[in-house]
Amino acid sequence: MARDQYQTVKEVADRLQVSEATVRSWIKDGGLRAIDIGKGWRIADSDLALFLSSHATRPRAAISQERGSSKDDETNHGDSA
Repeated sequence: MARDQYQTVKEVADRLQVSEATVRSWIKDGGLRAIDIGKGWRIADSDLALFLSSHATRPRAAISQERGSSKDDETNHGDSA
């Protein structure tokens, strides 16, 4: 079992280019799971990934399949020339 790495509210805010208040709001509203260890909130990488995927406009699998088919098309065009 892989161990999660934990990030501070500031680190998550910097990574997502939002304010720390926004990240704290997500935690307070229950949208983003976090752990209060006494010196502040810590967010596990897996919890952040789950939060981000739940806010995506479409599943990643659909994006991967589209990119894969585009790459196949390019490959097929290159082989026929």
